[in-house]
Amino acid sequence: MHWRREVAWEPGDLGWRVAMLFIVGSSLFALGSFPPYAQLMDPRAVGITFVVGSLFFTSAGFSQLVQVSGSIRVWAPTDHGKLWWACAVQLVGTVLFNINTIDAMVTTFTVQQENKLVWAPDFFGSIAFLVASHLAWVATCGKLWAVDRADPDWWSALLNYVGSIFFMASALAAFTLDTTGEVLNLAIVNSGTFLGAVCFWLGAWVLLPAPRTAAA
Repeated sequence: MHWRREVAWEPGDLGWRVAMLFIVGSSLFALGSFPPYAQLMDPRAVGITFVVGSLFFTSAGFSQLVQVSGSIRVWAPTDHGKLWWACAVQLVGTVLFNINTIDAMVTTFTVQQENKLVWAPDFFGSIAFLVASHLAWVATCGKLWAVDRADPDWWSALLNYVGSIFFMASALAAFTLDTTGEVLNLAIVNSGTFLGAVCFWLGAWVLLPAPRTAAA
């Protein structure tokens, strides 16, 4: 598969909108977790970066659900049915990330409130992303494992799955300890978020149309 893609302005194309919304959201998550940015910028600006990024993720998730809906029979045990559920579960995850990023901007929470209102939505949102990634992977492969390096959908499903694993690692490391009031491991929080965002960026990138010369 060629990795070159055309970045044309095609807002009327739903598939293009889904890819670009995920690309923008992923870019903001990667920026917010990039150490020089997080260290040099005002914490409120970093928080807003994550909030806006999560809103782009939610917009992308909703658009993707609309894209796969149509005549799909939701309860049918088909690959299309699994894909619909993957998009639906992922949309729930993006909403939980909205809650997580908005609550993370509050600086007056106790440790218990921090874990309940900030960490819990992040953790359960990451679970939703893992479940959605697994459903999308099985729907794309038609079985638990298959390799199709020429298929952009295969690469997208794989990259999103890996990205979801990184997001889960970040969420687990973000648990706030009662003893210190600090997160379990800040380095894993930032690196997990950054690498997860990069994976989702690439997963969306491959869904953009390839240049005609490359496609030929």
